[in-house]
Amino acid sequence: MTLSTPHDFRRVVVSLRGRKTRPVKEQRRGRRIAMSAQEVDAFLGSERTCRVASVGPDGSPHNTPLWFVWDGASLWLNSLTTSQRWADLQRDPRVGVVVDAGEEYGELRGVELRGSVAVVGDVPRTTVPDPDLDVPERLFGEKYLDGAFISDGRHAWLRLVPEKVVSWDFRKIGR
Repeated sequence: MTLSTPHDFRRVVVSLRGRKTRPVKEQRRGRRIAMSAQEVDAFLGSERTCRVASVGPDGSPHNTPLWFVWDGASLWLNSLTTSQRWADLQRDPRVGVVVDAGEEYGELRGVELRGSVAVVGDVPRTTVPDPDLDVPERLFGEKYLDGAFISDGRHAWLRLVPEKVVSWDFRKIGR
């Protein structure tokens, strides 16, 4: 699914395992430098690393880099099932994810996605075909693995259907 304007984000409602999720909250501040939905799709499709913030066992933040894919409606994370991140997200699925780029101030741009993740597929991922994972595994293979996703038996899939999306593109300042 591709959204046409930043305002489309708030109208999207997705059914995840039979549950209705809330519409995505609209960005309230910084609309002048917000990315359009097409810009968000292109940005998330091209950037390679996100930062995943989970809640640690003592309530403190735990932030880790991770590869990801974006299908136009969901952010897919392929996480080690023995990681602290995995343990955190099984205990408390709330997550904040940031994807950003730029070196100089006027080049800074990024997207923050907030919501709760859900496990999709086997844990850990096996080689048994799973239609729910056809799209993220194809996208992941194309983005990182020269075309073919291969399960290593140590990772599993997490899907984030964002409840809130905030974006910024400082290249728009002064336009």
